[in-house]
Amino acid sequence: MPSPREGWRRARLETVLDLSLALAGPRREGEVVEELCQRAVGLLDARAGFAVSLLPGLEVASFAAVGWPLEKIRLAPLIASPQLAEVRRGGVARLRGGALDLPLGELLVAACLWQDELVGVVAVADKEAREGRVPFDEEDAVFLRSLALLASSSIASARALAEVERRSQVLEDENRALRASAGGEEGLVGESPAMRRVLELVRRVAAADVSVLVRGESGTGKEKVARLIHSLSARSRGPFLPLNCAAVPETLLEAELFGIEAGVATGVTARVGKLELAHGGTLFLDEVGDLSPVLQAKLLRVVQEREVERVGGRGSMKVDVRLVTATNRDLEAMMEDGLFRRDLYYRLRVVELFLPPLRQRREDIPLLARHFLRLHGARLGRERMTLSRGALELLLRHDYPGNVRELENVLEAAVAMSPSSRVEAEDVRLALGMGEPPPLAGGTTLEEVTRTHVLRVLHAHRDNRTAAARELGIDRSTLYRMLAKWNATPVARRDAPTHDHAKNMLPNRRRR
Repeated sequence: MPSPREGWRRARLETVLDLSLALAGPRREGEVVEELCQRAVGLLDARAGFAVSLLPGLEVASFAAVGWPLEKIRLAPLIASPQLAEVRRGGVARLRGGALDLPLGELLVAACLWQDELVGVVAVADKEAREGRVPFDEEDAVFLRSLALLASSSIASARALAEVERRSQVLEDENRALRASAGGEEGLVGESPAMRRVLELVRRVAAADVSVLVRGESGTGKEKVARLIHSLSARSRGPFLPLNCAAVPETLLEAELFGIEAGVATGVTARVGKLELAHGGTLFLDEVGDLSPVLQAKLLRVVQEREVERVGGRGSMKVDVRLVTATNRDLEAMMEDGLFRRDLYYRLRVVELFLPPLRQRREDIPLLARHFLRLHGARLGRERMTLSRGALELLLRHDYPGNVRELENVLEAAVAMSPSSRVEAEDVRLALGMGEPPPLAGGTTLEEVTRTHVLRVLHAHRDNRTAAARELGIDRSTLYRMLAKWNATPVARRDAPTHDHAKNMLPNRRRR
C-alpha cells in the first residue's frame, strides 16, 4: 500500500500530465495564465497567488490572481524589484512578504522562460495545512517550476497563434478595402489648383508620423487621401485599415475598434480590434464625429498612452498606430455644445487637410469623367468608351451634391445604359435622373428655341412622334423633316405611315 507521501507525489505527477494535456491544444494567452494560476494555488494549498504573462520590458500582458492583495498595476514594479532578480534569470525564489512590503508571509515565485526569454511569472503565498501555516519545501519549488515551464511553451504558442490570426484578419480587412476602392487613387485625379495644393500637403504630412484630420463633404475622397498618406509614409509596409464609425452600430463599435474578450456575453468569441490589427500601420477612422462620449474617452486614452484594452479584458497592450481621421461635421460647434471632447479634438487635429467639393473644381470634371469612363468601361466589358460633347456639357453643368462619388456613379450608370461605345447626352440625362432635357445655354435664336421646344415635347411623349406632332399642331412628315435637319433622324417606327396605309386614308371616290 503506498504511503501518503507517495500518493501525494503521484497526484502531482498526474496533475502535471493533466496540465500538459490541457495546454496542448490552441489556447488564448489569457486562458493559459488563468489555468496556471488556478493549478498552482490549488495544488500547492496556497492562500493566495497570481500568474502573469509578460512582454519585453516586463510589461504585463495577461494577469490572473486568487486572493492576491495587490492590484495588477503594481505587478510590474514588483517583478522588476531586486528581490526577484533570480526569478528573472529563470530560477525559483523564496521570499518573505515583508521584504516586498506585502501583507503576506512566505512567497514562492517561479519564472516562465521560453528560449531564454522571460514570458511570465507565477507565484504562490502562505501554504496552509491542517496544522496551520507551514513552509514551502523543495518539492513544492520543483513542482511550481514544472508548472511554469509547461505554461511557457503554451504562452509562446498562444502568441504565435494570435499573430497568425491578426495577420489573417489584417489581410482580410485590407482586401475588403481594396475591393471597395478598386481602381487605385481615382478620387485624387485632378489638375486644378485646389487639388494640386491638397496633393502637395499630403506629400508633406506623409513623412511626419503625426495624426491627421481630413475635412470635407461626403464623397470628396477622404479615404483616398488617408490611403495616399499611408502609402507615402514610412508605415507603408504595415497595414492600412479603414473603419466608418457611422456605419457600425454603437453597441458593436466598441468591440470593432478596441476588440473583445471571449465570454463577455453568452456566445461571444474573442475578436481583435482594429487598433490592434493596425499595429505598425495606419488606422483611418471615417466620421469620427459620430463617436459617443464613452468611446471618445477610450480613444483619447489610446492616443495618449499608446495602449489599448479590449472589452472585458483584464490587461492592456501597447499599440503603435498612426491615426488618420475624417469627418464632414462641424467639430468646433460640437465642442461648444459638449458633444465632442476638446482634448481629443486637439490630439486628432495635429495636421488638418481640407478637401474642396467638386463644384469648386469643375475643371477636374473632364479628367475624372474620362478616368471613370475607362474604369467602368473595362469592368463592364465595354472598352474604348468615349464621351460626346453634349454629354460632357451636361456633366459640367451639374452641381454634384455627392461630389466625386456621385460623378463616378453617374458615369457607371451611363456606361451601362449606353447602346453604343459612345456615351451621349441622353445617357447622362437618364443617369442623372433628369425628367426632361434642360434648355440649351445661350439659346436665343428662333431656330434654337424651336428645336428646344420640339425636343422637350418629344421627350415628354416618350419619343412617340405621332403624339408629339399632334401636340405641336404639325404633320408627322414635318416633324420627321425637322428631326432629320437636326441630325436626330428617328428609327422607323410602327406609327410611321406606310404607302399602303396612306392609300387607305384617301377618300373613297365611289362613295358619294
